[in-house]
Amino acid sequence: MNSSLVGNQSGRPFCLLAISYLETINFCLLEVVIIVFLMVLIISGNIIVIFVFHCAPLLNHHTTSYFIQTMAYADLLVGVSCLVPSLSLLHYPIVLSESLVCQIFGYVVSVLKSVSMASLACISIDRYIAITKPLTYNTLVTPWRLRTCILVIWLYSCLVFLPSFHWGKPGYHGDVFQWCANSWNTDPYFTLFIVVMLYAPAAFIVCFTYFNIFRICQQHTKEINERRVRFSSQDGEAGEAQPCPDKRYAMVLFRITSVFYILWLPYIIYFLLESSNVYSNRVASFLTTWLAISNSFCNCVIYSLSNSVFQKGLKRLSGAICASCARQRVAKDSSASRSKRSSNGCHV
Repeated sequence: MNSSLVGNQSGRPFCLLAISYLETINFCLLEVVIIVFLMVLIISGNIIVIFVFHCAPLLNHHTTSYFIQTMAYADLLVGVSCLVPSLSLLHYPIVLSESLVCQIFGYVVSVLKSVSMASLACISIDRYIAITKPLTYNTLVTPWRLRTCILVIWLYSCLVFLPSFHWGKPGYHGDVFQWCANSWNTDPYFTLFIVVMLYAPAAFIVCFTYFNIFRICQQHTKEINERRVRFSSQDGEAGEAQPCPDKRYAMVLFRITSVFYILWLPYIIYFLLESSNVYSNRVASFLTTWLAISNSFCNCVIYSLSNSVFQKGLKRLSGAICASCARQRVAKDSSASRSKRSSNGCHV
């Protein structure tokens, strides 16, 4: 993946996905299409999510909305940052040196990825506290502590990947630049550092909390159903099975977390293999990287399809937009009719 698209002897641009090359153009078409397509989806999807959260106050009822909105802003910035490799692949002139742009881009996307990963871990902790300590939840999880936690997430993510400027490549986000692909190598010790400081703790927290959440929900459901059967048998009425009230919302968050790790798993595996000099392939690097980045759009889809309150907020937002467009159209028509009547009056 390169910026200047190193040419071969025939003068053709060097494209990782060779099927994208066309004789009539001088850049890698398929790579540009993939990146621009994801950029548009990510930016538009997360802008909608952010606006819906502002238009639907009920979504802020859950403390997890703080972390969901943090992820939305981080994903939005991921989409905006995709503009850099897009311009590079299109041979748009860059003021800064290629090596510096490559390092900054790789660092920024790695930080944003870390923010999303840490936010998912904090969401799972929040739901775990809500289910295990419901009586003291409001005193333990306060808005001030949530804001502090979000600030710590951003600061920690920035610090974890800061050594990448001197230690080694933090990932493959910058490999659309020639310098990133050929000169910026991964360091196995830095990879181990990232795994120990970010990947492993986040994955362990998510697995531990959700395993216990669903175990507790299953136990609560069993106890509730036993009580209903006992009382219904005394009253002579048949009882219906009632699910754990927190399980449905936990399932929404679990889907978001699962899709995140499914899409990032190929990237993490390739990152580990390449860092240990076991396997290296630029096509695999490109595909796993942008598959992982596509998760920034998947969060919007999952949340909009799984959360009924979010769906209501989306309808409210679309209704407000349609009403605004209708008012503008009516105002435009009335202004045109007044102008026509005034014009007719001058000729009387």
